Amino acid sequence: MKIGLQTWGSHGDIRPMLALAEGLQLAGHEVTLVITCVDSDVYAAVQSAAGVTIRTVASPVIQRDEAAEIGISIVSARDPLRQMALILRRCFQPAEEAMIAAAQQLAAESDLLIGHYFMYPLQVAAERAGKPYVSVLLSHAAVPSAYSHPLRWPRMFNGFLWWLTRTLLHRELAPYVNGLRRRLGMRPVRDVVSEVWLSPYLTLVAVSPQICERQPDWPDAVQLSGFLDMPNMSLEGQLSAALAAFLDAGEAPVYMTLGSWMPQDLPNQRDTLRMLSDAARQAGCRAVIQSPAWEACGFQPDDRIMYVSASPHHLIFPRCAAVLHHGGAGTTQSVTLAGVPHIVIAHISEQEHWANELRRIGVAGKLTRRRSVTASQLAERIALVRSKPEWRIKAAQVARAMVQENGVDAAVRLINRSMEKM
Repeated sequence: MKIGLQTWGSHGDIRPMLALAEGLQLAGHEVTLVITCVDSDVYAAVQSAAGVTIRTVASPVIQRDEAAEIGISIVSARDPLRQMALILRRCFQPAEEAMIAAAQQLAAESDLLIGHYFMYPLQVAAERAGKPYVSVLLSHAAVPSAYSHPLRWPRMFNGFLWWLTRTLLHRELAPYVNGLRRRLGMRPVRDVVSEVWLSPYLTLVAVSPQICERQPDWPDAVQLSGFLDMPNMSLEGQLSAALAAFLDAGEAPVYMTLGSWMPQDLPNQRDTLRMLSDAARQAGCRAVIQSPAWEACGFQPDDRIMYVSASPHHLIFPRCAAVLHHGGAGTTQSVTLAGVPHIVIAHISEQEHWANELRRIGVAGKLTRRRSVTASQLAERIALVRSKPEWRIKAAQVARAMVQENGVDAAVRLINRSMEKM
């Protein structure tokens, strides 16, 4: 069959969908993947090993000089709904028209559509074209259940919490979704979560079962596929000779990365680098700190701290004592797969959810929040991780189980099974 996929976001939103596209192509389907990257144009040069047709649209959505101001606004907004509204308004809506056009083209030429759960243009295009649509959730926090809620209140409150959550989410998101639907002559949706984020045809929850348990009251259409992982991509590079020598020269370091949440402007990136470097020195640990402009910020490596602009996570994480990161879905599961403990600096509410899940399964301590974190606080978190061998033991146990999974194969089987029922 001809299958069209569409995704939007940063590397952590794109990589899983590329992995799924590759898996579907290898399974014999003719696959096209449309990518809108918020902060980079690097995917324009990506070639699929399996032969997937890749198109990039409106990438990057935001320019480097906008990124700092947008990031600060989002982190400063304590209300999760305000954070989501800012992300949609500043990072999604500027590319909306281009993504809608790409979605309509994809719907016209495909038998099945698969979209990142934020990708309401594709969901709308699929419905309008009468094509089946599969939603891919990169976090299980979005699936309502009487058995769980991200706030982790007593179970008796979950029904009320989900009613409130869905009501507030709909209030924030419906103007975007229903605005597009009205323009296309379609009826408005009454609940964005159940009618857009969750597909009644098939919703894949792309999270390892080691972190997420399928709840008894999830609809049959909501299935847990596991982490959508893939081999190291060419754009992710290899370990440099200097980094390999640093790793060989002493004890395992703490790797520090804020991913796409590292400030792009030099003043804020310099301040963040100073905080991470001070934390490593106060904790007395060796560290590898990832920053795209560390040289321009005036930092120099030494025998205790190594700075890198980027590094392939699959190759570096297993060689570290712990990973300090922002709590994105992709980084969280990559660190878990590597079998090392986590230290999470959450910038938004979804990242707080991942931090709490990691603490629940015993591979991380209490989260820190970017808006209030200090070098001393991070040094304490690093010292705590180093004093907890049981966290490393548990991390290794979880990783051994996770290695046995294959989220892409599971997702392809679920999609094939759903297509057989068409």
